[in-house]
Amino acid sequence: MTTLSPPGTSRTEDEPGPPGKGPEHVRRRRILPDRLRRAGLPYLLLLPALILEILIHLAPMAVGVVMSFKELTQEYIRNWDLAPWAGTDNFRIAVDVNAPVGEALLDSFLITCAFTVLAVGLAWLLGVTAAILMQETFRGRGLLRALFLTPYALPVYTAVITWSFLLQRDDGMVNHVIHDQLGLTDSEPFWLIGDNSFIALVVVSVWRTWPFAFLILMAALQNIPRELYEAAQVDGAGIRQQIRRITLPSLRPVNQVLVLVLFLWTFNDFNVPYILFGKSAPEAADLISIHIYQSSFVTWDFGSGSAMSVLLLLFLLVVTGCYLLATGRGRKAR
Repeated sequence: MTTLSPPGTSRTEDEPGPPGKGPEHVRRRRILPDRLRRAGLPYLLLLPALILEILIHLAPMAVGVVMSFKELTQEYIRNWDLAPWAGTDNFRIAVDVNAPVGEALLDSFLITCAFTVLAVGLAWLLGVTAAILMQETFRGRGLLRALFLTPYALPVYTAVITWSFLLQRDDGMVNHVIHDQLGLTDSEPFWLIGDNSFIALVVVSVWRTWPFAFLILMAALQNIPRELYEAAQVDGAGIRQQIRRITLPSLRPVNQVLVLVLFLWTFNDFNVPYILFGKSAPEAADLISIHIYQSSFVTWDFGSGSAMSVLLLLFLLVVTGCYLLATGRGRKAR
């Protein structure tokens, strides 16, 4: 016979529990919420960043796209949602190279392309050269590494304002060195106006960005096994052959990402030309970022400026997509 347990006492292990309510069921019920909690925790932690991304980037981008389809001038700036609907007129005017607006935008686009190619190419070349040289151990290497990273660590406004003083015609240090000390020029050249402004812009941009390339490539070189270089030396390979056969192929995945990042930073750069030249950049240094700013905030035609910004966004998306597609196919082919 089975004896009844007094009220309030626990059930023994030998006693059968209610159907479907055994220990296995309780354990399964506890595990399921734990799994849901662990699976949802990453999304919960990412939620603040997602909200900030929407408020800071996506929402203004959406507003800019809407503005590009409106005749938004200074008359409607206070209530921009009341501006007349322009449809695609702003885009047609921007791409019409036979009209003054489209012709000026095309010239600015070509200048920006030339500037980007030179700045990115020189920044990468200086970065990879310095990174390779800094791999060898020598006295003062840590100090040189810190000095090389100084331009990247400085605030952009501080660095570019310093360069604007250095590039002054009358009392700038650049003219003092190349004209007064070295005698390389017949007269003191203008660096912040005229055709030389393009050279000045490239120099300042390269000075600002090459330490980033140096930092990334220096870190990537640490992952290349030293045994490869030792084996190459045993086989009689020189420095050039080691760089060509070992270093550059090993850096190819890092270079693919680095070049894309430098391209996007340089093509979109607004701070450097704006601080260096002010609101109206010289014609030779009229980058598309400054051109869009002038079209929006100087002529007060925000609809046209928004259309130019949308076209710039589409161009960067297409170039980025083609670049990623080409590099992805290159990796699969290897």
